[in-house]
Order: sequence, then structure tokens, then C-alpha cells
Amino acid sequence: MASVILSARALTRHFGGLRAVDGVDFDLTAGEIHALIGPNGAGKSTLVGLLSGRIPAQSGTIMLAGEDITRLPAHARVRKGIAYTFQITSVYPRLTVFDNVALAVQQTNPPDLRAAVMAALDRVNLADRADQTAGTLSYGHQRLLEVGMGLALSPRVLILDEPTQGLASGEIAGFKALVRSLVPQTTVLLIEHNMDVVMDLAQRITVLNLGRHLATGTPAEIRANPAVQDAYLGGQHAET
Repeated sequence: MASVILSARALTRHFGGLRAVDGVDFDLTAGEIHALIGPNGAGKSTLVGLLSGRIPAQSGTIMLAGEDITRLPAHARVRKGIAYTFQITSVYPRLTVFDNVALAVQQTNPPDLRAAVMAALDRVNLADRADQTAGTLSYGHQRLLEVGMGLALSPRVLILDEPTQGLASGEIAGFKALVRSLVPQTTVLLIEHNMDVVMDLAQRITVLNLGRHLATGTPAEIRANPAVQDAYLGGQHAET
């Protein structure tokens, strides 16, 4: 039976009177593709911010492979094996594709920097663009470059925040093939609004609503869950 690699218990974060994440329990199983979904304002971005260390938790615990990482800052969690790709593309536009990945690879002190960079670029089919300035890439290729930067860290957990946003249908098909190729060596947590992508990729899905855990299950179980259907029909709130 697969083990839990990343877990949260009673995780809480409030912003004034807004309970963005309110006592959430969450488990990520090693080697799976797990999607996190919910209506706008559900708390998805806040939860992944807490898991990655970008936002400090007010209460609760976060465990990575049995180690308590609740109080570790984001950069320390990266070294522990959690990589995060941002919802808004954050490549260095004036650097080459190679140099963008090299900045990430350097954190792992590889014996052969060039080989490590090219291996990461090959995973995302950008090896032939290594010398191109990142800012001249298409939006879809910039998104892939970000994934390559994450993979360069050899993460145990890769968090992808809205990775298909702005991609064309052909690019989405390529992205799905890439994500499937990552497991089971890497565990993927996917935050995604495109339900076709979620249902096609995810082995399990967790649904948040108004900062609370609503349901976790297989795609079929989530589709058939009346509480999930009600949340999506009625959830029109500001994003958190």
C-alpha cells in the first residue's frame, strides 16, 4: 500500500474575518496525481501556500514523509523536496532557457550542472531551445519552462498551480502527457480549474469549499457527490 508523503492536520489560516483555510485535513499519497479543486474562494491557493511554506499556518501541522515541516520557510521546504510552480508565469525573461533552469539546478549541487539542466529541459521538450531567451518563448513554452525548473530540483512533491491556464488545446494535450510521465517518481499536486484536465489526469481529487475540506475521492466519486455538485452550483466567491 502506498504511503502518505505529504499531510496536513487541522491546518488553519485566517485573514481578518475571512477563514481562508479552516481546520483542513489533507493527505497526498506518494506517486499519485492528486487534484485540488473548488469554487472561487474555496481556499485552494491559500492551502498550497501553506503546504509550500509561502504562507505561515496559524495552527495545525504539516508533515513531509513523517517529518514535521510546519515551521520551515519555503526555501527550506524546497530543499526537503517540495517544488512549486506559480499560477502566474515567473520565469526570468532576459535569461536564456538554459540559465533559468540552471538557477534552479544549482540548489541541488549536481556533479554536472550542464547535464542536469539539459536532462530537465529534455523532460519538458525544450532542450532544443536551451539558448533561446526565455522572454521570447510562447506562453505555453514558458509554462513548460517553469515545470522544467521545478523538475530540476528533483522534487518528491511537485505542486502545479493552474498550469494549463492560457494554453491552447494542443498544448494542454502535451502537458497532460508530461504530467503522466512524472509519476511515480514524483508526486504531483494539481490545482486546476479545467475539469476535463482534472478528470483525465487525477487519480484522486480533494474538494475545498469556503476554506473547508468538502470531499476526497476518485474522479467518479467526486462527480457523483451531491455536496460537490451543490458547492459548484452555488459557490460564487472571491478567490483566496
